[in-house]
Amino acid sequence: MSRYQGKTDYTHGSDEQIGVLLTNLGTPDAPTPSALRRYLAEFLWDPRIVELPRPLWWLILHGSILRRRPQRSAEAYGSIWTEAGSPLLETTLEQRRILQLLLSERVAGPVKVVVAMRYGSPSIGQGLDELLAAGCQRIVVFPLYPQYSAATTASTFDAVSSHLQRVRWIPEIRFITGYHSEPAYIEALANSIREHWQRRGTRPDRLLFSFHGIPHDAWRKGDPYPCQCQATARLVAQRLELDENSWQVAFQSRIGRARWVEPYTDVILKEWGAAGVESADVICPGFAADCLETLEEIGRENRRYFLDAGGKNYDYIPALNLRTDHTEALAALVMRHIQGWPEADPEWVPEKRQSHAAASRELAKRQGAVS
Repeated sequence: MSRYQGKTDYTHGSDEQIGVLLTNLGTPDAPTPSALRRYLAEFLWDPRIVELPRPLWWLILHGSILRRRPQRSAEAYGSIWTEAGSPLLETTLEQRRILQLLLSERVAGPVKVVVAMRYGSPSIGQGLDELLAAGCQRIVVFPLYPQYSAATTASTFDAVSSHLQRVRWIPEIRFITGYHSEPAYIEALANSIREHWQRRGTRPDRLLFSFHGIPHDAWRKGDPYPCQCQATARLVAQRLELDENSWQVAFQSRIGRARWVEPYTDVILKEWGAAGVESADVICPGFAADCLETLEEIGRENRRYFLDAGGKNYDYIPALNLRTDHTEALAALVMRHIQGWPEADPEWVPEKRQSHAAASRELAKRQGAVS
C-alpha cells in the first residue's frame, strides 16, 4: 500500500479550481460526557495548547482531567445546544454557504469553500481531502481567528501541514494568519456595537472587550496575541469615538493555577459592580461565531458576577456571526489572498480552460505520457 495519497483517475490537463478551507476551533459531536471526553482528549493533547512534557501531561490529562471535566463541560454545552446542534458549527456552516455565494459571484473561475474544525468533526484532514478530490490545486486556508495565537492559528497550520505530508501531489497553499486590524473587520465590530446601542436607546457606563486568554508564559515567549487584542479594541474604540475611561480590555476562559494574561474578565466585572458601575456591555471580538465561551461564559456566568457584585444592567453583544458586513469582510480577505492565481484572473473563461486541457491531453498522448 502506498504511503502517499493520490488521485488514481487523474487525467492530464484536467480542470482545476481554487479551494477555501474555512476553519474554526471545533465542537463536540453532542453535549454528552462521552462526546466531551473524546473532544477534550484531542483538544488538550495538542502541544500547542499545553506545552508540558508529554509523559507528565499524559498522566495529568488521563489521570485527572478527563475523569472529571467531561461531565461539567457536557452540562455547559447542554445549556447552549440547539435543535440544529452546536451553535458554532451551525453558524460556521452558514458562513461557508454565504462565502461560497459571494466568491462564486466575484471569482472568474471555479471556487469551492468547505468547513473544517481543528478538533472534532469535520476534521482538517476531511476538509482538505474534499478539496483535493474536487481538483483544488490552489487552496487558501482561512482560520477564523482575527488575532493570531500559536494555540489557534499555528495549531491549524500544524494540522494542515501534517495531513499534507501524506499527500502525493501537494497543492499550492496560502494561509491567512490573522486580520485583527483589517478596516472592514473593525468597521463590522463598530457597527455591531453602535446598532446594539441604538436598538436599546442608551449607552452603557462601561464597554468591556473580552478576548479568550492565553498563559502569560506564552506571551512572554513571543506570542503576539495579547498585543493584537489590544490593537483591535483600540481601533474599535477610536472608530466609536469612545472616552478612554469608558472601555477596557480583559481576558476570559483561563484554566488551571498558572498565571494567564491579565486582567481577567470575571475579576473586572466584579470590580465594576462593586465600584458602582450600573451598566456594562461585553463584546468578544476574537470569536467569529458565538459558542460556549460567549453564550454561556460571557452571556450567563459573567452576567451573574456583575449583577451579584452590585451592577444593575448587563448585555452581551453577540459575535459578528452572519452579519452582512462581516461576511463581506471575510470574502474581501479571500479575494486579496487569491490574487495572481489563474482562476482569479478576470480574463479567465471556461472555454479557454477547456481548450487548454484538450491540448494538454493531446500532447501527453503524443509524448506517451500516462493519462
